[in-house]
Amino acid sequence: MPNLRFIGGIAWMAVTIAGCGVANPPSAQAPMPSEPTLINYVDPSAVQGLNTRTLFSGETGNLHVHAVYPAVADAPRLTEKLHGTVSEELDRFTRSGSPADTLPKPEFNVDWQLAAASPEVLGVRLRIGHSMESGWSEARTTVWYDRTKGRVLDSADLLAGRPALVTLAGIVRSELALRGPLVTPNALRPDREMFDSLGFNPRGDLVVEFDDKQVGLEVAGRVAVAVPSATAAPLLSEVGLRAQRAAVQAKKVPVPMSREEIKAASTDKPPARSSKAGSVDCARLRCVALTYDDGPGPETSRLLDILRAHGARATFFSIGSNASARPDLLRRMRDEGHLVANHGWSHRDLTMLPSIKISDQLIRTQHTIAQTIGQAPTLMRPPYGDGGIQVAAIAGRLNMALVRWNVDSEDRQDADPRAIADRTVARAEPGAIVLLHDSHSATVDAAPEILRRLSAAGYIFVTVPELYGLGEMVPGRIYESGGVSTALDR
Repeated sequence: MPNLRFIGGIAWMAVTIAGCGVANPPSAQAPMPSEPTLINYVDPSAVQGLNTRTLFSGETGNLHVHAVYPAVADAPRLTEKLHGTVSEELDRFTRSGSPADTLPKPEFNVDWQLAAASPEVLGVRLRIGHSMESGWSEARTTVWYDRTKGRVLDSADLLAGRPALVTLAGIVRSELALRGPLVTPNALRPDREMFDSLGFNPRGDLVVEFDDKQVGLEVAGRVAVAVPSATAAPLLSEVGLRAQRAAVQAKKVPVPMSREEIKAASTDKPPARSSKAGSVDCARLRCVALTYDDGPGPETSRLLDILRAHGARATFFSIGSNASARPDLLRRMRDEGHLVANHGWSHRDLTMLPSIKISDQLIRTQHTIAQTIGQAPTLMRPPYGDGGIQVAAIAGRLNMALVRWNVDSEDRQDADPRAIADRTVARAEPGAIVLLHDSHSATVDAAPEILRRLSAAGYIFVTVPELYGLGEMVPGRIYESGGVSTALDR
């Protein structure tokens, strides 16, 4: 059995859900984490001025892309650095190219967590994943921000110079040498680029993590080493010590850890329903359901203002990671008669995931939304609109129907609000489900014109379930318009 001080690997569900810290400073008396390389993530909703920005989300050419990162109002240089990092990685991925008829479509996905947040420092961990012919691979980088001096720092800047980096590389290499044939310790070099993702666990141990295949074989997955706090402290710079304190003293977020607990915490909530449901008879009137994907984000509040001014309501298919950062916007959606629905945690192509990860993507989002608005979503939209028998079956077990669309505004790659409005209005019909994105500023700019012109044509704007009147939307079925649904064989 390996020494627990330097144990590696990760429990996927625990890492992606964990947002908790401890209130005590690092000490030998602090409880040992069950997996020492679990990083101490912070609840993003607790950080004032934090929002999410979407670089791109959707299909571009033959690629599936979802690239999002956090932006903090009082840390513009950090936001600029994150934007540049994500942009460079996306450019590198798109330049790699892929034949137009490649199936499955290559995928690029960025997810993020807060490694620490205090009045002195911020830490943002980016998980950049992509799939090509060789399969799925992930890179990890953690960017730090010194709030006291307004400086952006690479992870290596948490160390006290080159000698500390060389010492740390030796410690990590020695631990990797004990791991067996799946890791390649000789590939490790004391380079800043190799030590670009440093964080801390709840005990204050320094967690060093590497990109897939960087110091291990493909089957090794994430390789990480936890260096005990007492060993790491002499290697840390002044800002590194502040980052360690910030990570350890993060506010504890009481999130259930097991999948069963998360599912139970969601299913004990009443089904999500518009507070104005039943006020419109879509069997007699010309109804249309505007649906917005990929939020909430910086443009969502402005969109809600526009919808309220026009007396319209919509269905918001929210990404779980974005929802966790802006619970205030979810509560506003609920209070103003809209419907909040599930769009997965990080916009992964669910058809490319095993069943356990499909469940995790949906259950985590379900839990976040249900705990925020006190209602459990009854609808989900698979990212990229791609579902299938397995996705439908899992959604059905979670009491959700799948919703696609029959009117595509094609707004994701169009910066012209007039063109977005023209397409939407021209393609609308009674019972239509319209695909839009509240993460896209041009789409929000187009909203007043869409609402004005469709209202003039006699349309009423309702949430998706209202298109079906008294008929219940059946969990596990796929709905594409007010008159069309499909039951997949299971």
